[in-house]
Amino acid sequence: MKEKKADNDHFLSSVKNALLILRSFTMEEPEKKISEIASTLGLNKSTVSRTMATLASEGFVYKDPETKKYRLGMTILSLSGIIQNNMDIFRESQPVLNKLVRDIDETAHIAILDNTDVIYILKIDCNHYVRALTHVGRKNPVHCTSSGKVLLAYSDESTIQNVIDSGLKMYTNKTIIEPAHFKEHLKKIKKDGFAYSLGEFNEGVNSVAAPIFDYTGKVIAALTVVGPMQRITEEKIRPLAKKVIESSMEISERMGYWR
Repeated sequence: MKEKKADNDHFLSSVKNALLILRSFTMEEPEKKISEIASTLGLNKSTVSRTMATLASEGFVYKDPETKKYRLGMTILSLSGIIQNNMDIFRESQPVLNKLVRDIDETAHIAILDNTDVIYILKIDCNHYVRALTHVGRKNPVHCTSSGKVLLAYSDESTIQNVIDSGLKMYTNKTIIEPAHFKEHLKKIKKDGFAYSLGEFNEGVNSVAAPIFDYTGKVIAALTVVGPMQRITEEKIRPLAKKVIESSMEISERMGYWR
């Protein structure tokens, strides 16, 4: 019995290591050597090497024969395609986002909440260059992005407290870092039905976001529009918010939401 438990523990540990390794790849670090992965995760090089060999055999990672660096393989892309094709939010939001971007000529995203971060799952670019730290799959902090704040405003108290307890890091001199002020700010967002960020995460970049509801009335995502402060000025926030809310409600109704 003890041997069986030991085997199970070893198997679970190997699976966990494999998942940690896959999650260690980012847009900023898309390629890594065995030694880099081992150092980052605090694992033995031999353990990482064996795990990478297994992942490579199943197409989850690919090793460049010249650089000896690994990157994510085509199996990951295949799996992400399955997720996208089976998520209603992709199907229902894309035509609405396309229309909104054509109308306002600013970049739009769909974002979801992931603990203390937001993840962008869909992005439609406008014709202008936008100096914003966003791309599909990227995680950004929840407390200083318009999408994150609007998602948090409709979350339960424990989720909000978890973000505060994790620390409201200052990214610019406009980032709200005082807990009481932040909580009041979230109450106002829920009352207004939209959130905005005026250079709170990325200096010179402003954004507006509104919630997307599912058929149960639960907020499942946020629609956010982002652009430079020269185009999305403080005076334009409310008129732009009206269009963003209209689009987010259209997506919500496509998802089965009834006002």
